[in-house]
Amino acid sequence: MVVSSLNSYPTSNDQVVNINRNNKNPKSRRVNQNGQIQIYQSSYRGSYFSIIRDSLRNAALGRKVLLVQLMKGGVKQGIPNAQKLCGNLTWIRSSNSYDQYESEYINSNKTLEKEIKSSIIELWDFCKKELLSGYYDQIILDEIFLAVEMNIISKDDLISTLENRFISGDVILTGTSIPKNLLLMADQITELRS
Repeated sequence: MVVSSLNSYPTSNDQVVNINRNNKNPKSRRVNQNGQIQIYQSSYRGSYFSIIRDSLRNAALGRKVLLVQLMKGGVKQGIPNAQKLCGNLTWIRSSNSYDQYESEYINSNKTLEKEIKSSIIELWDFCKKELLSGYYDQIILDEIFLAVEMNIISKDDLISTLENRFISGDVILTGTSIPKNLLLMADQITELRS
C-alpha cells in the first residue's frame, strides 16, 4: 500500500522548476549517458546479416552509423576507402585480412601476416577514436572478439575503450568466443543460432 499526501507535492510546473533551481549542489556534475553495449554471439562466423540489415535501416532513418568489419577485407578497402550508404552509414573493412588468402600462404609468409595484423590494429585505433568522439549514434564492431581471441586486439584495451566511450547510442559487438569480463559489461546479449 502506498500512502501519499497531496500537500507534499508541488501543484504546478513552476514550483518544480524553482525547487530544482534551489537545490543546486556545487559538487554535482553532469553525467554523460552512454548507450547500451549489445553483444551478438554465434557458434560460427558470418551469421550477422541481421545486424548489417538493422544498421542500414537505422542509417535510412537518419541515425549516424559506423559499421566496422575488423576481420574482413577486400579490394580497395580500409579507412581511406570507407563506403557511404544512405548518407548516414559508414562501412569500413580492413585494408588487408585473413579471408583474402589461403591459410597456408599466410603461414608461409610472415611479412604478409604482419601486414594483416597491422591493418586490423590500424582499424581498431580508428574505432577507438570514434568511440571516444561521440559522433556516431551507433557503432558496430563486427568480429571484434575474433581479433581478441587471436591476440591482435588486447582484451584490456577493448574493455578500457568501452568503459570510456562517449556515445549516446548503442555499441554492438559480435563474435564467437566472448570473454566473461565483456559478457558482464553487456546490457544485452543475443545468441544467434543456425
